[in-house]
Amino acid sequence: MATPASSGKLFEPFRLGGMKLPNRIVMAPLTRNRAVAGNVPGPLAATYYAQRASAGLLITEASQIMPEGQGYEATPGIHSKEQIAGWRTVTDAVHAKGGRIVIQLWHVGRVSHVSLQPGGRAPVAPSAIAAKTKTWVGGQFVETSTPRALRTEELPGIVAAYRQAAANAIAAGFDGVEVHAANGYLLDQFLRDGTNQRSDEYGGSLENRVRLTLEVLAAVIDEIGRERTGIRISPVSPANDIVDSDPAALFGHLVARMNTLAPAFLHVIEGATGGPRDNAPFDWTALRRAFKGAYVANNGYTPALAEAALAEGRADLVAFGKAYIANPDLVERLRRGAPLNPPDQTTFYGGGAKGYTDYPVLQPQPA
Repeated sequence: MATPASSGKLFEPFRLGGMKLPNRIVMAPLTRNRAVAGNVPGPLAATYYAQRASAGLLITEASQIMPEGQGYEATPGIHSKEQIAGWRTVTDAVHAKGGRIVIQLWHVGRVSHVSLQPGGRAPVAPSAIAAKTKTWVGGQFVETSTPRALRTEELPGIVAAYRQAAANAIAAGFDGVEVHAANGYLLDQFLRDGTNQRSDEYGGSLENRVRLTLEVLAAVIDEIGRERTGIRISPVSPANDIVDSDPAALFGHLVARMNTLAPAFLHVIEGATGGPRDNAPFDWTALRRAFKGAYVANNGYTPALAEAALAEGRADLVAFGKAYIANPDLVERLRRGAPLNPPDQTTFYGGGAKGYTDYPVLQPQPA
């Protein structure tokens, strides 16, 4: 059993944009593939998120901003009236428990399959380069489909879809949004020279490759306010077959330009998503110093590592992922130094309540 940590910085309150968080523990986005017909969050989703409302901040599973943005079956969207209504049941349940929740806005780009695309069309990407990765279709992992390159004149429509999704999120009762620019999805694909081989104003130079991400961020901030807006990046993660020749230069440039827009937080996957933190050299401390807003650190954080990062000023908040799948009361378990439930990996993607809303919680401590 771990040492109780009730006096640590993890349990200090923090002001994040317009929200007062009771602690510095963030639930990371976790794809669970349990949306119902129409890619609507189902009744179980309200229970699932409300169970975890003691987190300082909940970030939902990635949710597609438009039908073309879907890359995996049974993932929720935030572009239809039915989806907005479904998410409203989730935000109401979380707020009833005193929680705070933001939605992660998602367009997968090339990480998709024709069977998930409207009309069975090819997925879209900055360039027509297939991803050497798999997606989840028909209850199994399948190879992704080769994408087509987006035309320059289509990109304002992508930006507009992010803007509308942010407005929809507020209509659904969310406290804010996180723009997903990580893990090899569409915005990350535009950022990287391994996937972006365009010759227009969205390709080539650093300034051109960051353009779409900054346009999306600016549109979202204009729609709902910087105090409600965050963004997620993964500078050296190889997730979904993503690569760049100079991530330090790329993300240093991106963050410098991002500071002029002043989003409330930057959520950073340090290392390989769900893998080693030291997969490639990168100066995380320099990135944290460069960003003027709140820094959310993510990937492989133990309570001790999280406390050290907060104490040394290397992070303002720390996100936990897999631990939250199996431990709805993670905050209390960390506070008491209690053992953590192990997650059942066979129930991560798809299914019902098993492995989703049925994990046990600690008994109340005697007065």
